[in-house]
Amino acid sequence: MTATSALSPSRTTATAARVLRQLRHDPRTIALMILVPCVMLFLLRYVFDGSARTFDTIGASLLGIFPLITMFLVTSIATLRERTSGTLERLLAMPLGKGDLIAGYALAFGAVAVVQSALATGLAVWLLDLDVTGSPWLLLLVALLDALLGTALGLFVSAFAASEFQAVQFMPAVIFPQLLLCGLFAPRDTMHPVLEAISDVLPMSYAVDGMNEVLHHADLTTAFLRDITVVAGCALLVLTLGAATLKRRTP
Repeated sequence: MTATSALSPSRTTATAARVLRQLRHDPRTIALMILVPCVMLFLLRYVFDGSARTFDTIGASLLGIFPLITMFLVTSIATLRERTSGTLERLLAMPLGKGDLIAGYALAFGAVAVVQSALATGLAVWLLDLDVTGSPWLLLLVALLDALLGTALGLFVSAFAASEFQAVQFMPAVIFPQLLLCGLFAPRDTMHPVLEAISDVLPMSYAVDGMNEVLHHADLTTAFLRDITVVAGCALLVLTLGAATLKRRTP
């Protein structure tokens, strides 16, 4: 029996439920996804204990970057583990389309991302005293979209890795260039024109810009709406590419 092509809500939610049941029995992975961003923010706050202004400057940006990185790592490794174990091949032999599978994984890890982003945002704003001009709910929205983008990127790159080690190796290629060019270390308009042009097409740049808009503006701005639209659009595009490149057979 071959996989169906139409996206089915019932098959998608069944896939998501299966992934969540597996995660429930893997406390180390849950800790990595939910606690690591909080721990990193906590450490960062007290690294700059003598300069609260520095934490206010970069803390909001990292509030979006940390969830993206952790979700990328966990999602790529978890998906590849199912591929190498043969689970993916068996699932696709059932009436389960590629879109159902990718959407199910995105839904499951997205649910975890909601918890992760809520905890990290609450920690930064109400416990670590991150000084934000805009609404903390907008910070949460950007952090959640960043986590979903990390999930989408992880699902996508897992199709090109043959082992969990190779999945980790994709991080320097996919994440590090974005980290360097997103404006965290230097304003993007002060970079070499070639690098600035590259940064303009990288989604993490818009994630950082969106966080900075909330940091400095009390109201919704056109730039903020543009930034979150780009991040959400990139996540959707990458998920679509992930479904298109998903292989039915493990090499």
